[in-house]
Amino acid sequence: MTRLAVPKTYKLYIGGKFPRSESGRTYEVADTSGAFLANAAQASRKDARDAVVAARAAVKGWSGSTAYNRGQVLYRIAELLEGRRAQFADELVRSEGLSERRAAAVVDTAIDRWVWFAGWADKVAQVLGNGNPVAGPYFNLSVPEPTGVVAVIAPQAGEGHSLTGFVSAVAPALVTGNTVVVVASRTAPLSAISLSEVLATSDVPGGVVNVLTGDPAEIAPWLASHADVNALDLVGAGALDWVQLQMDAAETLKRVLQPEDGDGAPVPTLARISAFTETKTVWHTKGLL
Repeated sequence: MTRLAVPKTYKLYIGGKFPRSESGRTYEVADTSGAFLANAAQASRKDARDAVVAARAAVKGWSGSTAYNRGQVLYRIAELLEGRRAQFADELVRSEGLSERRAAAVVDTAIDRWVWFAGWADKVAQVLGNGNPVAGPYFNLSVPEPTGVVAVIAPQAGEGHSLTGFVSAVAPALVTGNTVVVVASRTAPLSAISLSEVLATSDVPGGVVNVLTGDPAEIAPWLASHADVNALDLVGAGALDWVQLQMDAAETLKRVLQPEDGDGAPVPTLARISAFTETKTVWHTKGLL
């Protein structure tokens, strides 16, 4: 007996829930041959604003958790992703035309990067912070703190970057306590949406990661100019007018990370973790004056 196909319509991921776009719009996601795979929600300006509101509400709780706890939460994502390894590999094969071997390697890389960043959570303060030498009976300590809400334009290219690029852009912002609004790859959003389902069933609090699908050219300007977004990661915005996005971000004094060369998956380095941190310096008396 031949079964009827069950076309899936993927939704957005905002505040720990899966709403449809408020505009009601969707678009078709196709494989490399042009065949239909699924429908995805096409986010609007209102959806972007809702995502920022959710991210802002989650900042206090996430940044206030201990570094050890954040590391454990990020490691839990890797555990769940490992359990759904076959699903993610199959989606990469169908949506991006990767071989089964290549797709499996991409998923393994994504899992390893979650583990890598999780391990940094309780070590960043020791590497980026320090005790400063001062003249006088004082302790002077510099410690890293999160910037706040980070908007990310995820890598848009194929070859598995829809997954590894997504992880490499989002995870380092989470390590230090930032919350994220990320615009996924338009042509290959399945990995990002499935990862949203992993996040929803993990220990990540609602609103810490918010995933929008649709046209980055439509959504990015609203995030760049939004006064409640503290930083902008343009890693996947190479095909957009990213100079204008930087100018829009400057109006509200955002920190901006420019597009990566080749619009590919950024290498996981400490620089990506430190990119969205602020340094707080504390003075404290040493003994009696």
